Amino acid sequence: MNLPAFCTLLTPLGQAAIARAAELDPSDETFLSALTQLQKHFDSDLAKAALETTLLRRKARAKFTRADSMYFTRDGLEMASSEIVSRYRAARFAPFARLADLCCGLGGDTIGLASPPSPVGALPDGGGAGGGGLFALDIDPLHLALARENLSAYGLQAKLIEADLTKSKPPAVEAAFFDPGRRASGRRHFSVRGYHPPLSIIETWPPMPLGVKISPGVDLSEIEHYDCEIEFISLDRELKECVLWFGELKTTARRATLLSPRHPPLSLTAQPPNHPATAPRSDSGVGTTQPPNHPTTLPLAYLYEPDPSVLRAGLVTTLAAQLNAAQIDPDIAYLTADTLTPTPFARAFAIEAAMPFSQKRLREKLRAMNVGRVTVKKRGSPLDPAEFARSLKLRGDEERIVFLTHVNGKAWVLIGLPAGGG
Repeated sequence: MNLPAFCTLLTPLGQAAIARAAELDPSDETFLSALTQLQKHFDSDLAKAALETTLLRRKARAKFTRADSMYFTRDGLEMASSEIVSRYRAARFAPFARLADLCCGLGGDTIGLASPPSPVGALPDGGGAGGGGLFALDIDPLHLALARENLSAYGLQAKLIEADLTKSKPPAVEAAFFDPGRRASGRRHFSVRGYHPPLSIIETWPPMPLGVKISPGVDLSEIEHYDCEIEFISLDRELKECVLWFGELKTTARRATLLSPRHPPLSLTAQPPNHPATAPRSDSGVGTTQPPNHPTTLPLAYLYEPDPSVLRAGLVTTLAAQLNAAQIDPDIAYLTADTLTPTPFARAFAIEAAMPFSQKRLREKLRAMNVGRVTVKKRGSPLDPAEFARSLKLRGDEERIVFLTHVNGKAWVLIGLPAGGG
């Protein structure tokens, strides 16, 4: 969608096109047939923009409580933080009255910054740093037009400014949030050097309290030289983003945060050891170098699978200390303990059997347990979980979880059931 098409959507004719598009109930699969129907009543560009808006609004309901009154582009919606995440982050800016949202996109984070603090799950509505206290900058005039309408859907305002941050400095504010573009020509960039603007641009700005959103898959060696807090955020156990906090916004060195509409934000923090962080190794789940001489043990009665935010923040051993647990392998982020300690930061499983890897022995054990269905999880194993499950050729009434992993450097297999505790 381009800017002229978007402006047409805001007219009475455009609103009529959106209403007619909604009646067609379009999906990705039926988009072309719905477009043919809509083109009988509206010109091609307007019909396409109306259908795209209807389709994206439905997809956006998972992120925004007022999605049906908002406007999106496909890339913009994919890159936008959900409302619960943006409002969680915005709470850290509460002490500051004059803020900037740099590279605001379609305005998802601007909405959070403009909203007053409120309980998780409540609708943001007025107040906050909106009006003259909040500046939203973007290089794309379409993004700014989208942001204006999306702010309006929440009854909020900001001063919208078209600006190229590679050619001009941020406005004079007390604190800022920076969300550089991580897509170009349909491709997602994981290296901070590929962002637009690149992350290194912050080194040219005057020092100020700053939050920077980056990809949660970032190679930590690219950011280890920054004096900042590194926070990984998951929403309902799905890793969503990484945020770098500078200046007065920094509160610790590493933080793993769990968000959900069902509970307040939960965080695990620790000062990491004085050595560089590393990128994840294969699928082991160990997101950073762990402290030296951390204990390992054979699998015990319970196994913990840490939340992905804990893995990426390198806080596996911090969590282990809280649970009185140990890793089963120094390079594998499964924890084990004799007793169950409930925690929101990990899924817990009761282990019924553990053995060095042998597909034959595993099949015999599962058949003896009358197991006919298995869910296969793996860390450190090259095997494909779905193919491995099929190869077991089981028949029975019970269901179990099979873990393919390493124990002290050797391939092992574990059988278990969910045990609660997370």
